[in-house]
Amino acid sequence: MAEHDLHRLLLLVCFALAGITFFVTGVVTAPYGRHMRAGFGAGIPKRLAWMLMETPSVVVFAAIFFAGSRAQELMPRIFAALWLLHYVQRAWLDPLMMRGTAGRVMPLSVVASGMAFNMLNSYLNARWLSELGPGYASGWWYDLRFLYGLMLFTGGFMVNRWADAVLRRMRRGGVEYAIPKGGLYDDISCPNYFGELVQWTGWAIMTWSMAGLSFAVFTAANLIPRAVAHHHWYQRQFPDYPRRRCAIFPRVL
Repeated sequence: MAEHDLHRLLLLVCFALAGITFFVTGVVTAPYGRHMRAGFGAGIPKRLAWMLMETPSVVVFAAIFFAGSRAQELMPRIFAALWLLHYVQRAWLDPLMMRGTAGRVMPLSVVASGMAFNMLNSYLNARWLSELGPGYASGWWYDLRFLYGLMLFTGGFMVNRWADAVLRRMRRGGVEYAIPKGGLYDDISCPNYFGELVQWTGWAIMTWSMAGLSFAVFTAANLIPRAVAHHHWYQRQFPDYPRRRCAIFPRVL
């Protein structure tokens, strides 16, 4: 099988996984974080789990990207830098900044499935950018797809970083969970998920690739049901939780 055909097949696998994930996580909330519960096998410490799960998106992506024939071109390098900016933060910096992780674990099954997807996703995007894709002409700098996608990517990244910082500050006093307030938290329960969804939608647009689209679709399939589960958890946990607040999309869901 030629690599182009393999890449196309794995893209179909990724889209199929998105559909399966949306259905399964809509029925059974993934057992980690506030939704952790018994019955899902052995677990490992939360901080280590996140590092193991997200590191392939740094290491595998970088290895595959720099093996490509277009790795030295400017536009692919810009895309790689943006990808690695997100995932170095997510894989190595965020776990070090986590609070309240003592005694907290994540099931090995969740870690393994996350690692497997991140390896698949890293291959699809890195290989497309630096080898299998048609390349990006010098005019891509001012193409509306790049400019609009970059705006979404940057804005989503900033929202995600801000929302996570709000949650970390709330835990400084030893409080595990409280009602977050201010900014987008006044409208939705999960601005961090909203920001990440906007970010990877921007990635799909600015790379204008099926690999980017498959990741954006999977991100939505994974985060929307989890945001709804978070929202319902807040409502059960806090009787005074704001009624006007939605789960992930202001005034919509």
